[in-house]
Amino acid sequence: MLGRVRYAADGAAAEDAVEAGASMLAAAEAGWEAVSAAVVAAAANGVAQCWTGGWHPADLERYLRREASGTAPVALAVDAMAAEAARAPTARTPRGARWTEQLRQLGADVWWESDRGYLDALAGRRRTSRFETAYEVLTALRALARVPRITPLPSPAATPPAKARGAAASRALGRVRGLLAKAEATNFAEEAEALSAKAQELMARHSIDEALLDSAAGSPGAPAGGPSAVRIGIEGPYEQAKALLLDAVATANRCQAVWAAELGFSTLVGFEPDLEAAELLYTSLLLQATATMHRAANALPRTHKEQGGAPGARGRSRRTRDFRQTFLVAYADRIRGRLTEAAAAATAAATADSPDTAPALLPVLAARELAVEETTGALFPDTAPVRLRGIHDVDGWHQGRAAADRARLGDG
Repeated sequence: MLGRVRYAADGAAAEDAVEAGASMLAAAEAGWEAVSAAVVAAAANGVAQCWTGGWHPADLERYLRREASGTAPVALAVDAMAAEAARAPTARTPRGARWTEQLRQLGADVWWESDRGYLDALAGRRRTSRFETAYEVLTALRALARVPRITPLPSPAATPPAKARGAAASRALGRVRGLLAKAEATNFAEEAEALSAKAQELMARHSIDEALLDSAAGSPGAPAGGPSAVRIGIEGPYEQAKALLLDAVATANRCQAVWAAELGFSTLVGFEPDLEAAELLYTSLLLQATATMHRAANALPRTHKEQGGAPGARGRSRRTRDFRQTFLVAYADRIRGRLTEAAAAATAAATADSPDTAPALLPVLAARELAVEETTGALFPDTAPVRLRGIHDVDGWHQGRAAADRARLGDG
């Protein structure tokens, strides 16, 4: 029955298969509790197949949220992740702290008392009948079975256990988070951009220190561990502009970004300190840019026609969309230059402050950039440039660049 549900053609055939399967489960001779245990096992196996297919918890939840109709398949998929994570964890290859954190943020916990009682607990939580509960479960199992395979990410590189290094990294990232929190809280664009630029300088210096430590631990001029990768969600609207902003942040932090528009995320390839820096800074800059964009869009002047009714309202809505899309693209374009300047300043300062290590610094950074480029090419041998669309609004372009260009990167 589950096979018929999984492989039925989209449309009426799938609807008929799910309804027939739900009727069979609700009236199964084996009993509702046995059906419940079998459903949990099938769901855990379904997400395990997704993990084999290259997915991580946050990526899978985001994909199902974009593709599935309604919230039930997503919620049940999160339950399936919890069931899979609870099964023989010692027999699996360790998945790392990022994986565990993604499950925590999704709320993937085993909240039901036993697998045999899961369907009853689910029916009570969702206030559904047995047929409705079985229907929702089969819909979720069908969605899991039809998730496509994607490029798997390389395993995170092992980090040295030196206590001094861990303390220094924690202090650096703590200062960066503090600067970005202040940038997000201020209502003054100049102050926000100055704080963000300072955060970029600190992150670049932290990355340089890590690169030199890795070089000392490994062979001269070569990184001790290879690059790894993370996926960062690109949510609508204005996905193109947001992906461009992430690419700008990634480039400034010696990473490379590959956007998968149909899957709703970009993959960042780089070394662990650089990946963490890029993710932190992108999240903060996107929040700042979005807030500034909304304020600027709301201040757009209304024309005489816009005050007269629905046609003017639709015209203003289109103008606002064009303005926001153009604003974010211009912001990303200018931020790319600003962050690159800040990273270059940090590199120059590191060279001046440590003349003994200066001769080794540039070869180490070059070796890392080459490793990132080679890893990106191996993971994504077939990529194509993206043509930006909807860049029409002159005011949006100038205001977007101005929002990223007001701050001085010197003593101010």
